[in-house]
Amino acid sequence: MDDLKTALVARLAARHGLSRDAVETVLRALRSGGGSMAQFSHAEFGGMSQWSSGMTMVGDMFNDALRAKLNAVATDLAAYLRENPEVAHNEPAEVSYRSQQQVPESWPGGLGTPSSTGSQNHLRYAIYPDTRRLVIEDAGQRTIYDTGDHVISGIAQAQSRDATLTLRSQNGLVRLSDLKKVDA
Repeated sequence: MDDLKTALVARLAARHGLSRDAVETVLRALRSGGGSMAQFSHAEFGGMSQWSSGMTMVGDMFNDALRAKLNAVATDLAAYLRENPEVAHNEPAEVSYRSQQQVPESWPGGLGTPSSTGSQNHLRYAIYPDTRRLVIEDAGQRTIYDTGDHVISGIAQAQSRDATLTLRSQNGLVRLSDLKKVDA
């Protein structure tokens, strides 16, 4: 890690009351997530944790203070990566395995960059806050919705007897029946 990143990690660790290792773990995960999302496991965040702008989950799921701490440090690191794109994209992230095959992006063009995506079995989704769009693909059938004034910040996907998505915004539960379908 170069001197600038070492200083940044030390400063953020002190500011947020975390170890340098915890901050470095979040930084590595953000770099792997293109600077906009992170998924990692670290004891200081209660184990498995995730972050993307508008969504923060920590392993100790009812610990609001810990969730706020992760949100704060990840937001600071994401801002650093946006201001220093060569760090986010050109420097190889430390990983255990990197596939040599690149999967082409198959979401519709012209919607911008999704803030959140997910998939499980035959159900997948992408949220595009800048263009106020939600894309849901179920068994190959794609539907695009206008999210209106909803800022979707919570997503839960489950696959048990049936496949479900639960979306929440500042207005509570987002019902797809209340959203307008739009053409691609």
